[in-house]
Amino acid sequence: MSNKPSRFKTTIDGRSFTIVGRKSQEHMHVVSDLVNDELTELKKVTRNLDNEERAILLAINAKSEQLEMQKKVIELEEKLKNLNE
Repeated sequence: MSNKPSRFKTTIDGRSFTIVGRKSQEHMHVVSDLVNDELTELKKVTRNLDNEERAILLAINAKSEQLEMQKKVIELEEKLKNLNE
């Protein structure tokens, strides 16, 4: 991760975006691909929703996964702490 922000141009669901951040170009490319893949899957199972509603579902899913991963990290840190004691 760089200290200097950089611009990353991508296309999400057919729309162009320029993302400014400190993550590598490779990282942002992977993130863009994942978002596009997940939106494609959501379109298949949510034909009655519009793009905004799908984007909200995608954000909810991402935050849910983040919380699960944070919980696992905390559990693993506790296990490691107990093993080191």
